[in-house]
Amino acid sequence: MAADPFTRAVIQAGLTAAADEMFAVLKKTAMSPIIYEVLDVGTGITDAEGEIVSSGAGIPGFVGVLDKAVKRIVALHGPTVKDGDVFVTNDPYWGGVTHLNDVVVAQPVFVEGKLLAWTASIAHWNDVGGMTPGSMPADAVEIFQEGLRLPCIRLFDGGRRIDAVFDIIATNSRLPDFVMGDLWAQISAGRRAAKPIAEMAATYGTESFRDAIAAAFAEGEARARSGLAALPKGRYPVAQEQDEGETWHAVIEITDEAFTVDLTGAPDQKRGPFNTSRDGTLIACQLIFKVLTDPALYANAGSFRPLKVITRPGTIFEAEAPAPHGYYSETRIRLSDMLWQTMAQVLPDRLPAGHFASICGTVIAGIHPDTGRRYTMVEPQMGGWGATAERDGLDAMYSTNHGDTFNCPVEICEARYGIDVGWRQLSESPAGKGLHSGGRGLSTCYRPRGRATLAAGYSHTRVPVWGANGGDCGGRNRIAIERRDGGTEAFAFASGIVLEPGDALRIDTANGGGWGPPASNNEETP
Repeated sequence: MAADPFTRAVIQAGLTAAADEMFAVLKKTAMSPIIYEVLDVGTGITDAEGEIVSSGAGIPGFVGVLDKAVKRIVALHGPTVKDGDVFVTNDPYWGGVTHLNDVVVAQPVFVEGKLLAWTASIAHWNDVGGMTPGSMPADAVEIFQEGLRLPCIRLFDGGRRIDAVFDIIATNSRLPDFVMGDLWAQISAGRRAAKPIAEMAATYGTESFRDAIAAAFAEGEARARSGLAALPKGRYPVAQEQDEGETWHAVIEITDEAFTVDLTGAPDQKRGPFNTSRDGTLIACQLIFKVLTDPALYANAGSFRPLKVITRPGTIFEAEAPAPHGYYSETRIRLSDMLWQTMAQVLPDRLPAGHFASICGTVIAGIHPDTGRRYTMVEPQMGGWGATAERDGLDAMYSTNHGDTFNCPVEICEARYGIDVGWRQLSESPAGKGLHSGGRGLSTCYRPRGRATLAAGYSHTRVPVWGANGGDCGGRNRIAIERRDGGTEAFAFASGIVLEPGDALRIDTANGGGWGPPASNNEETP
C-alpha cells in the first residue's frame, strides 16, 4: 500500500535523522581525534539491497562508500543475514572501496522478520598494522604490506559477539586501545540508528516504509535528470598533466539520457600504493555529477541513475589484486580535479577555479614523551579553494572531497601526541591572482618532542593548481623537513622518514586558482 505524501515525508525525514544521530553518536564516543575532532567519518542508511537512502554529515566520498560496501555484504552473505548480525570490511577488493585504514561497520535492520534496511558507518582508524606506523607506507608494492585485511566478515552472529575477530583486530594494531574504542563507537552508532528505523517501520507499516524509500529514489532521479537536461550536450575530452610527468586522459559525454565518463584510456595500475578501486572511481565521478546536476539536495541512489562510468580492469581506476591502495585518495582527488577542470572550461560561470586538490595526508608516529604511550597523528591539511565568477576563493579549507571535516585543535594535538605545533597561519604567497583571487593556503609547522617517524602523500607539488577563465595558477603544495643541523629535505610521497627532536616539519599548502584575468597595474582591482 502506498503511503500518503505526509507519511512519506515523515519516514524520509526519520531516515535522515537516524543517519545524523548515528554520526553524533560516533563523534561523541570514538577514541581517536581523527574521528571525534577531524570527523574523518561517514554514516548512512541503505535499503535492504544496499541502495543509499540517507546520509549523515561527514566526508562525501566516505558516504559514497557505504552503499557499495553493503551491496558486497548482501552479495556474499545475503541468504544467511539475520537479526543481530554485524559485519566489518576494510578491504578495497571486498567492499571496502578505499584503503585498509578506512573501516566499514554495517548491520541489518529487521522488522517482523523482514530485512528492511542497513545502518552503516566508515571511519579512519589510525593504525591497522602493516609496514609502517599509521599503515600508510608509500613504498608498498602489495596490499599485504599495508595492514590487516577484513573481507566482509561478521563481528556479531545473531547477536553473539565473535571474540576471535575482535582479538585479531586488536592484535594487528599498534594502537589496540584506540582501535577497539573506535570499533565499539561504530557498533554503538549503528545500533542507535537501527532502533528508530525499526520503530518507524513498525509504526507506519513495512509497505509504507518501502514506498517512502522508493519515492525518495524517484525524486532523486527526477532532480538529477532535470539538472542533466540543463547541461550543454557534447563530447568533452579530458587531459591533465600529473606531478609524475604523465598526462591522464578521459572523455566526458553528455546526452539527454546520460552523463558518461569514459576512463578506459587511464594509465595501467601502479606498482606503488597509488591505485583506486572501480567503486572509488565511481565515487569521484558521482561527486562532479552531483555538483553539476543537483548540488542543493541530499543524495540517494536515485541521484546517480543517469551517471555511467566506464573503466578498464588493470588501470589505476580499476586496480586488480594485489595492487596496494594506501594513497588511493590522491588518485581519486586528482580524478575529480581533472573532471572539474574540464567542466569549468565548459561552464566557466558555474564552477570555480582549481583548489589545492590534495588530502595532503600527514602521519607522524612515535612515543609520547610524557605518558610513554604510542601515538599516531593522522592529519589531512587545509588549503585554498578556487575563486568563482562572483567572489574570491575561500581560505584554509579542506579539499572539496572532504566535506564537513575540521582540523585537530592545537591543544588536542599537543596533549594527545608528542608534538609541538610551531604555528598555523594563512599563506603569504601571492599566487592565484585574478579578477577574483584564489583562497589562501595554510602554513603549518610541527616539531616532535621525541623521535618519530613520518609518512605523507601530497599532490600538486610540481604541477600548480589551475586558474580559470584567464586567472593565475594557485601555486603548489609543499612538505619539507628542516633538520636541526640546517639541512632541508622536501618530498611528495614518503614513509619511514625519521624525525629527531629539534627537527621541524614545514607544510605549505597551495592557494586556490584565480578566476578571470588579473587587473593590470594601472587599474584598480574590483
